[in-house]
Amino acid sequence: MSLLESLASLLFPPRCAFCGKPGVHGVCSECEKALPYCKTPLHERAEIGACLAPLKYEGIVREALLNYKFHAGQSRCTGFGDVLAQAVAEHFGGEFDLVTYVPVSKKRKQERGYDQSYLLARETCCHWSVAPETLLQKTKDNVAQSSLSSREERQKNVVGAYVAVNEDKIKGQRILLIDDILTTGATLREAARVLREVGAERVICATLAAADED
Repeated sequence: MSLLESLASLLFPPRCAFCGKPGVHGVCSECEKALPYCKTPLHERAEIGACLAPLKYEGIVREALLNYKFHAGQSRCTGFGDVLAQAVAEHFGGEFDLVTYVPVSKKRKQERGYDQSYLLARETCCHWSVAPETLLQKTKDNVAQSSLSSREERQKNVVGAYVAVNEDKIKGQRILLIDDILTTGATLREAARVLREVGAERVICATLAAADED
């Protein structure tokens, strides 16, 4: 953990990832019982195949992720990583060589002070004693996907938004690509396409939660 990350842990002491109860590392016992798990955590989305998402994007999960994403909820990401790491181990164990994430733009990161997908990937990777690799860079400061209603708008919005970096680490590798929420799959589809175009052998995707498709 870097000095900045250590300072962040002091500024944002641990809380339950979902209800915010202070002093809890991960998920409190009450929330463990209440979490809306998906009966079928492998979700089919066009052109990305099966994407792992253990939780439904509703109720306490939706509230927690919105807090995490837009209201400096970094203290909650440990619990998110716990849930996602367990799901990945159950469904994708041994099927990937390295882990990366879908980054936010430089402007968005400066505004928020952090990249929520990187933090989720980092906390997930802690369970395997590895660190996520930065393999993508977002070069297009497009409008938020959540502000767009149709599948077509979402797909068009992310075209050309990402470029590959550290290409030598990508070629021939099986990559686990992490993001926070699965909706139509447009963002993951574009990010995975970029990784495959520079030589990734396989890209499998995982998010913490999945929203129902319209």
